[in-house]
Amino acid sequence: MKLTDLLQDIAIVRTIGETDREVTGIQFDSRKVEAGNLFVAQAGTAVDGHTFIEQCVAKGATAIVLDNPTYMPQESKEICYILVKNSDEALGKMAHCWFGKPSASLRLVGVTGTNGKTTTASLLYKLFKALGYKVGLLSTVVNYVNDEAVAATHTTPNALELNALLARMVEAGCTHAFMEVSSHAIAQERIAGLEYDGALFTNLTRDHLDYHGTVDNYLKAKKTFFDNLPKSAFAITNLDDKNGMVMVQNTKAKVCTYSLRSLSDFKGKVLEDGFEGMLMDINNVEVNVQFIGRFNASNLLAVYGTACLLGKKPEDVLLALSILQPVSGRFDALRSPRG
Repeated sequence: MKLTDLLQDIAIVRTIGETDREVTGIQFDSRKVEAGNLFVAQAGTAVDGHTFIEQCVAKGATAIVLDNPTYMPQESKEICYILVKNSDEALGKMAHCWFGKPSASLRLVGVTGTNGKTTTASLLYKLFKALGYKVGLLSTVVNYVNDEAVAATHTTPNALELNALLARMVEAGCTHAFMEVSSHAIAQERIAGLEYDGALFTNLTRDHLDYHGTVDNYLKAKKTFFDNLPKSAFAITNLDDKNGMVMVQNTKAKVCTYSLRSLSDFKGKVLEDGFEGMLMDINNVEVNVQFIGRFNASNLLAVYGTACLLGKKPEDVLLALSILQPVSGRFDALRSPRG
């Protein structure tokens, strides 16, 4: 691919060298750089990628993207150096471009929050499969390219892996994709460039303070996801969480709410519950579900609302919800041999 094409959406500060050249691949790990590659130098949390620029040049890198001006040479004929505002963001956008902007060919929905991300994203995947769609899933437990399971290493993969998986989904004929979006991925711009149709917020409790430092920083990372949504997208948030409306206060997206306690766009109530499941009222319609626990009632309500916002008929969604099985290993009810 032409370097000029890769740079079309990047906030460039300064360029040294000719950008009209072919690039054979993108790397952010200096150990993987090959001749003709573009190397993206990132500051990182443990190791600064800028210190490996010379090593990458020696290995045949044809272009270097960096955001630390200290490493910018005075001149260069053989190598093109591109100083950008943010290397992390540049990598995300270039990865999206490199793989043919796959998110533009999918109805992509991101699920964020402290708890419930895996269950909610997995249930959305299962529900749309039950409705007859080819679907992709990116989650902590496992990724799916329709029926093909792909091992998961992080809640949200790095930008190159993420876009490669989305491209595989498009190639497999998937129309929808649901993904967990971690606070780390948002802060590190791993999702930069992706085009979301919708975003879902579950809840916020104290977590990842080793990385974010404070609860406020953690909240702001999550909120950034909603701040960056386009006007064409929807944002569905949990009214039962005190931070539910904080998440969407600056979004351009269409805001909808779900709740088990308050008036909302998608209102739910647990009428009966036991070890076999629950009888729920969802928007004034009773439905039996094979899940236990109020937190699962909230997750199911979020799934229902998201499916409706993606254009599915409420009655079809409720029927699919009634046959869904809980996510394996997440609050399973087991019956002993003696009953």
